[in-house]
Amino acid sequence: MEGKARPEATADQALYEMDRLIALAQFGQQDIAGRLGLNVTDLTCLGFVIEASLAGESLGASDLAARARLSTGAVTGVLNRLEKARFIRRESDLTDRRRVWVVMDESAQARILEVYGPFYERLRLLFADFTRDEVAVLADWFSRARTAMQESLDDLRDAARAEGAARAEGPSPARD
Repeated sequence: MEGKARPEATADQALYEMDRLIALAQFGQQDIAGRLGLNVTDLTCLGFVIEASLAGESLGASDLAARARLSTGAVTGVLNRLEKARFIRRESDLTDRRRVWVVMDESAQARILEVYGPFYERLRLLFADFTRDEVAVLADWFSRARTAMQESLDDLRDAARAEGAARAEGPSPARD
């Protein structure tokens, strides 16, 4: 398949379009979360549970806390809400009583697909307009952009921690 003709674009134009997409996605996450009876943090955590489930991985509560960058106490609240809404269930680890596994509830996937299905279908149709090589470039770009974003967020969090630690120490004594 030959790709469609694409308009020329600069990196600045692509960044502008990406910023608009991210802003729309943030508002969209609020709408989707609301439709599922969740808040955005709970929806994000549910996404990590879905990702692990699709990969055939077991996800512990502490693993979820690390992925979501939340405290274990905050994740307990998330899990309580997701369990109450019947999206997940918790299973005790038979070999380590301290560990809890987070498992998708059997009814959850259908409820989630009801909301996300139309969006993903639109994206599938959009990807159909691209050649396999173009889709490979897009997938590579998304992966590398995610890594760049993660590194930037790590830098921001490290700087915030350092600033917080400096404030906690108080002003340094004046030197003569």
